[in-house]
Amino acid sequence: MGLEVEISGLKLNNPTVLASGILGVSRKMIERVIDNGAGAVTIKSISYEGREGHNNPTVISMENGLMNAVGYSNPGAEESSKEFSGLNDMKAPVIASVIGQETGDFVKVVKALEKCGFSALEVPLSCPHTPGFGTLAGQDTPEKTGEITKAVCSATDLPVFVKLSPNTKNIGEVAMAAERAGASGITAVNTMGPGMVINIEARKPVLAFGVGGISGPALKPVAVRCVYDVYESVRIPVIGTGGVTNGRDAIEMIMAGASCVGIGSAVYYRGIDVFRKICAEMEEWMKKNGYKNIEEMVGAAHG
Repeated sequence: MGLEVEISGLKLNNPTVLASGILGVSRKMIERVIDNGAGAVTIKSISYEGREGHNNPTVISMENGLMNAVGYSNPGAEESSKEFSGLNDMKAPVIASVIGQETGDFVKVVKALEKCGFSALEVPLSCPHTPGFGTLAGQDTPEKTGEITKAVCSATDLPVFVKLSPNTKNIGEVAMAAERAGASGITAVNTMGPGMVINIEARKPVLAFGVGGISGPALKPVAVRCVYDVYESVRIPVIGTGGVTNGRDAIEMIMAGASCVGIGSAVYYRGIDVFRKICAEMEEWMKKNGYKNIEEMVGAAHG
């Protein structure tokens, strides 16, 4: 079976993409993920100034998923540019995730990372638990999405993927705003929520920040619906992200309209070689059901 895909000029050996925030913290870890079968990798989000993030605990497991409030901890753009230098020789595309509080902050990060050799940029405007960023800063509206996307696209020649929130009232409108502003693709979606888990013996929330974004299997039906809506709204490709744990999940996401699938929490459930496992499961299903390549399945649920 042919699992190769091309998305916004990026050629991938298979449609699995490491989601931002999971493992992509160093060059060595990126290499490990690629060696374990990922078609592309997204690094942990980078801000211009370094951030400590929220206090521990920042990630917990719960019924049917994970909940996190990491708070965008990262060393900042200058240190990250050193860690991720010389990426041109990687065996798969590496995508930088860039964040900011103000529109100009995004541009500063893009400029600081421009010589690293990244293949594309991802711009998350959708974090549900970090004050000053994402949904807590109003970056998920069509107006603000368009403004930030336009600024980033003007600052780079790389493909730009805008990462949207599942909490958005009309995700199709936000996707269209990103497309009009020059986005090369959409990543749908970020974590949903925020949610909360309370330790009833301690009589307080388990996460230090109190609330966090929900990922894993609990997110998948919402993510699939979001991808379906985005596919109906725009012509640019979609990276479907949220709860993809096995080959059937990946195919469901692709039939909803995704060209690639983001893999995040599944690393926790199935190990770092989950990319290879998912690809094998997809190939087996495709063979049984008469599909020769991924492109034949993209958007198949739309009729």
